[in-house]
Amino acid sequence: MTTKLLIAGFGGQGVLFIGKFLAYAGLIEDREVCWMPSYGPEVRGGTSNCGVTLSDEPIGSPVVDHPDILIALNLPSLDKFENAVEKGGSIYIDSSLIERKIERDDVKSFYIPATKLARDTGLSANMIMLGYLLKTSNVMPYDLAEKVIEKIVPPTKQHLIAGNLKGIEYGYNYCE
Repeated sequence: MTTKLLIAGFGGQGVLFIGKFLAYAGLIEDREVCWMPSYGPEVRGGTSNCGVTLSDEPIGSPVVDHPDILIALNLPSLDKFENAVEKGGSIYIDSSLIERKIERDDVKSFYIPATKLARDTGLSANMIMLGYLLKTSNVMPYDLAEKVIEKIVPPTKQHLIAGNLKGIEYGYNYCE
């Protein structure tokens, strides 16, 4: 089984961190993994996206031009990538920042007010989105989250582990 994901938003929203998380989870599960970040020169505030491919067989190309799953954290990202999502795929939208609805009827859409929830709780919007993704997809088992976070958070930022895990848990338990 192969799953292609595209996470997109502004620099500073944690786009690459979500991608890194998913890629590392794939490694822990002994899957084939490709993680391909892309961002503008300004990074924070500029556009950013990250393609992640998780597979049970060798991956032929690192490019994710037709994702099975799109996580859109801002309107420009949704506008740019909505039509690229495979038929039958899923689109996760931060509805705090994106007011419009998906224009397609051949994909599943999930509207999560991640930025508002983050403001209200003090948690991270990207981790809330990730938690909701784990709940509603078969990308990876939820019980791997703690192991992955502990591995990808650098030693100088270990104090952020608990908050990241709370954000994932909050998103996982979020009910629309």
